[in-house]
Amino acid sequence: MQLYALCDIDTLRQKGMDVLSFAKQAKTLGAQVLQYRNKHADIATIKTDLIALRNVWEGFLIVNDHYELAQFCDGVHIGQEDLYTIDPDPSRAIKILKMAIGEDKIIGLSTHNIEEITIANHLNINYIGLGAYRATSTKSDAKVLGKHLDEIASHSKHPVAAIGGVKLDDTFQHVTYRVVGSGLL
Repeated sequence: MQLYALCDIDTLRQKGMDVLSFAKQAKTLGAQVLQYRNKHADIATIKTDLIALRNVWEGFLIVNDHYELAQFCDGVHIGQEDLYTIDPDPSRAIKILKMAIGEDKIIGLSTHNIEEITIANHLNINYIGLGAYRATSTKSDAKVLGKHLDEIASHSKHPVAAIGGVKLDDTFQHVTYRVVGSGLL
């Protein structure tokens, strides 16, 4: 199972850590993917951080939500609301997203249940995020799947990234990536 590091800027600030230190720590732990999430910065700040990360991060670099910045990384991770904001038809939304970011870019989609996985199974995406596994401080409204996450993951045709409160020593049978957040590294 591969390690996917979620670099949440708000959490890093609370811990007094900067983005490049986090990337180095994630690399030391063997993370292959780093997702940059900054919910409160302007586009220019996010772009600057992505460029700085690209200079030190050799693995896959994914930006959360801001697909207009995909040229500075390897792809984008979007949530359910973002998908339907692009277009009410999920297949059309992914086609529009691929045209916007390029066919060679990675697309990940957050899912929370079997129904969303069933829809995702028909989409031209690279992976799904499934969770939350445990409660977290960054997503207080997330439904916790707990031990059911692994069984739900078995319904996905895409690689699954377990998200939300995942720890370094958590193991799963049907999960490709453990997404470990800024607060847990």
